[in-house]
Amino acid sequence: MSNTKKLLPLPTQDDREIRDIYGELLLNLAEQDDRIVVLNADLARSDSTLKFKEKFPERFIDVGVAEANMMGIAAGLANMGLIPIAHSFTPFATRRAYDQITISIAYAGLPVKIMGTDPGVTAELNGGTHMSFEDAGIMRNLPNMVIVEPADAIQLRALFKQIIYHERPVYTRLYRRRKDRFFSGNEKFEIGKIYTMKDGKDVTIIASGLMVGQAIIATHMLEDEGISVRLLNMHTLKPVDEETIIKAAKETGKIVVAENHSILNGWGSAVCEVVTEHYPVPVVRIGVRDHFGEVGLTDFLLEKYKMTAKDIYSEAKKFLEK
Repeated sequence: MSNTKKLLPLPTQDDREIRDIYGELLLNLAEQDDRIVVLNADLARSDSTLKFKEKFPERFIDVGVAEANMMGIAAGLANMGLIPIAHSFTPFATRRAYDQITISIAYAGLPVKIMGTDPGVTAELNGGTHMSFEDAGIMRNLPNMVIVEPADAIQLRALFKQIIYHERPVYTRLYRRRKDRFFSGNEKFEIGKIYTMKDGKDVTIIASGLMVGQAIIATHMLEDEGISVRLLNMHTLKPVDEETIIKAAKETGKIVVAENHSILNGWGSAVCEVVTEHYPVPVVRIGVRDHFGEVGLTDFLLEKYKMTAKDIYSEAKKFLEK
């Protein structure tokens, strides 16, 4: 086994979906804290909040397909000192309810927790109407808003209480049916701090969410050719960890950002803003390039939008050949 494989194991699969782990974490915490209230937009079975509904019916509010109203209700509950957690698919948890989120939650500074499920291409067969590539970008524009994207169940477990008890409103991009395992369970994750998965000196790859798996594979491909890769997991889009990004820019001089999101106003944009202001270096963004979504399985869509490990590998190689 190569040293890279020892330090950075290839992605594996868990036997449970992330949504099942999420439902378990939510239920366990609710048993300890009766301030937790769950709001849903007719998706309790889909996002694994059904068991919460069955155990705590008096703390579960199903608003139906009325996401904007759900955010207003959540704001009121937060203002009363409760911890409301609102759930829907990413496009409906963000753009459909954006004005209510802006005024009732972000402007008011209320610590509502918003869970947007099936981000980016993982909406799969639900197609373009349910496939949001701009959700994190529009939420990023809101003052007070924190944005987090756990990549697998291990990272979700580590960040869960930090999300729920954060003093600010938090938008979480939550994967549902994925079973990816990228981490060992020994890592320490902190909201607002990039996690270094592997150090390196020739090029930096920054990845979030689903794209962590593709980035790991690309790192192995590059390391097999003798290229030293620094791999960073940017699980928090906002607040941005400027210090770690600037350090990577200074020490490697080249950055590739891989995101399950539009390249406009997402992770790549955030990285570009930091390096432009503090230490300009070339940055390539791997993500959706100004397209709406469409029906397709995740692997098919990753290929279509040129977001695979091979695409990350190719862009990194181009850097080194210039």
